[in-house]
Amino acid sequence: MFTVQTIKDLDLPCLQPYRTMRRQLEHREQGIFVAEGEKVVRRLLESQLTVVSLLLPQKWVDELEPLLRARPEHIAVYVAEKERLETLTGFSMYQGLLAVGKIPEQISLTQILQKSTRPWLLTAIDNLSSAENLGALVRNCAAFKVQSLLIGETSCSPFLRRAVRSSMGTIFQLPLIETTSLITALREVQGHGIRVIAAHPHQKERFVFQTDFRHDCCLVFGSEGNGIAPDILKQCDEAVAIPMPPMVDSLNVASAAAVFLYEANRQRRAA
Repeated sequence: MFTVQTIKDLDLPCLQPYRTMRRQLEHREQGIFVAEGEKVVRRLLESQLTVVSLLLPQKWVDELEPLLRARPEHIAVYVAEKERLETLTGFSMYQGLLAVGKIPEQISLTQILQKSTRPWLLTAIDNLSSAENLGALVRNCAAFKVQSLLIGETSCSPFLRRAVRSSMGTIFQLPLIETTSLITALREVQGHGIRVIAAHPHQKERFVFQTDFRHDCCLVFGSEGNGIAPDILKQCDEAVAIPMPPMVDSLNVASAAAVFLYEANRQRRAA
């Protein structure tokens, strides 16, 4: 169910989430996020997450009508020309589609594992501040059948607008656990018999192709600048590197994750 309203007054209270897109801490406190672009908005409408509203030019209403009619909740659809929308948001929009959704309730690791087939494949991230890199990592996790991503307390929110956009909407399908203590979360992972493997570029004795990923495991990634924090690294069961020439320090975290996750999937297919 949805209703369409043509926007004449940009100061309407209902448009507040779109006016405050740069103040994302406020969005987090309200339990909402912004989806941007046609593919991301479509994937939000196709997901089980709650959709609050859409903001878009009239031409997109007809395009999205079947998805809007299939939604169980009432969605407010605000319509205006793209130029007027850019005045509201304060930045240029390629396609002019925006939506507000509700951040889903977090479920526990035990619940995720109960719903997942074995061998389990999890990932965790420590100290990642780039929303674009986090979104790209989420996209890789979805592509390589990761069952959950654990996000450390020193990392940015996966529901920042740029993270959601970089994930291309795959964030709506991947179970996320935002931790208040990544060490505690990794101990819980290990309590389920899951081996925790650090992707550590400074490890020179064991490489990704020498590691057995066929059994339950959780792969831990750090930021490109500082890598995994020493206390997190100490909690891991082993550290593994991608072989690279001496003049290359590390890969982008999303690229490194793609290498590790591809190898895990390759081994599991061959098993």
